[in-house]
Amino acid sequence: MYVAVGYLIVVNLIAFYLMGRDKALARKRERRIAERTLFLWAAIGGSAGAIVGMRTWRHKTKHASFTFGMPAILILQLALVYWYFN
Repeated sequence: MYVAVGYLIVVNLIAFYLMGRDKALARKRERRIAERTLFLWAAIGGSAGAIVGMRTWRHKTKHASFTFGMPAILILQLALVYWYFN
């Protein structure tokens, strides 16, 4: 159980960081982090961190794939956790 919680903390912190890093790269007009990478980190458990990162840095908030996709991933993950424990 502690390993799972530790994993989720690390993955969410990385997803949060990646959103902020991508925003900084966008401002500098440098090579960006692929959207696929951002979704991958969300899919492996970092969806909450990615959503908080989106809101914190106001990044990717105009992209429907992110504004609907990230919460959809989070809802799916929460549903899977609920199903597993019940």
